[in-house]
Amino acid sequence: MSDHSFILRNGRIIDPTTGRDEIGDLAVVDGRVARSDTAKPGSGACPEWDLAGLVVCPGLIDMHVHLREPGGQDREGIASGTRAAARGGFTTVLAMPNTDPPLDSPEALADLQSRCRADACVRVLACPALTMGQEGRKLTDFAALRKAGAVALSEDGLCLCDNQLMRQAMLLAKHCGLVILDHCEDAALAGNGVLHDGTVARRLGLPGKPRSSEDAVVARNIVLAAETGCPVHLQHLSSQFSVALTGWARSRGLPVSAEATPHHLLLTEQAVLEHGANAKMNPPLRAEQDREALCRAVMQGDVEAIASDHAPHTRADKQKCLADAANGIVGLESAVALCLTELHHRRGMPLPSVLARFTAGPRRILNLPGGTLTPGAVADMVVIDPGEQHTITLENMQSRARNTPFAGFECRGQVKATAVAGKWVYREL
Repeated sequence: MSDHSFILRNGRIIDPTTGRDEIGDLAVVDGRVARSDTAKPGSGACPEWDLAGLVVCPGLIDMHVHLREPGGQDREGIASGTRAAARGGFTTVLAMPNTDPPLDSPEALADLQSRCRADACVRVLACPALTMGQEGRKLTDFAALRKAGAVALSEDGLCLCDNQLMRQAMLLAKHCGLVILDHCEDAALAGNGVLHDGTVARRLGLPGKPRSSEDAVVARNIVLAAETGCPVHLQHLSSQFSVALTGWARSRGLPVSAEATPHHLLLTEQAVLEHGANAKMNPPLRAEQDREALCRAVMQGDVEAIASDHAPHTRADKQKCLADAANGIVGLESAVALCLTELHHRRGMPLPSVLARFTAGPRRILNLPGGTLTPGAVADMVVIDPGEQHTITLENMQSRARNTPFAGFECRGQVKATAVAGKWVYREL
């Protein structure tokens, strides 16, 4: 047996894709899940761990990550970003295109893939830009990007507001077998808004960003998805009406999916008063009714993916005045703990359903193979202690950045180990 072989005993095996949920043993041989009879006790052929009280599930997928490389290595990089992913339980991340230069060509994609082969400790999938230079004028070569390995397309933090061009993009993406991920924000409605158009923005004397700036584009995307048949994924929803529109679209079988972030599930605009720029996001943290609507949608399955929107920044990026400070927070290392705390422990969402938002949901949306713990499957997996109480701290973070409002946050649930193709890339067993 190779170094990528081991046996996990007495764990709760949860496989959201197949519906498996049982206490048992799991063997990995040469990087793949083996038949259950391989895990007979006493063989001594490979290392064994007793996981009584712990959960084993397929490796998590984060479909919204900014690795910042190339061009932003002062904030993050492939090496540090994927170490953070491993510590957070993610065996696969989808890299957003807002690098410098943008990820908008097969050549740029090849460069990213080369960097990942050298430095990544988890799988990195590519999400190139919809338009050249992310300028919103000329579509990228979808077919060439698909051939080069792209699994999705997005303008990331920018919105393609040109309705005709977005329609063309959807028709072409449908033909090429690609899903479009969209940051839903009408630039004219958003204006120079800094925070949610609510009580906190007014108290601080800052321009607000209304819900309608998101809602209008969500509605536009649903209409175009219905017309073109192109799968469209709505990134980091924040508005209660956007959530309602998404539920309506899905109830009618339209090719629409959506994600929520941990920070939108746990925080409201009030967090800005305590944490300042470390609670400044785009879309912004909104009101309590928006947070409640989003939590309900995740629990009901209308929003079937949770993504970190990991957005690392330097200290200087966040120490500017609130109007000028960068948007976003780091999230790879805290996403699971935060969501287990809020959704499972506080709200009673079944553990397999929470894990499905990190596994089966993203895998279906991106049309990825594998992702199970059945014999023969590649052994991408995570071990979780669902009840471990701990405090989020900055000292042991693997990310190069520290911009988060969750430092000191009390959680229940912690990732204990992560394996990619049977190789431990993070382990505290």
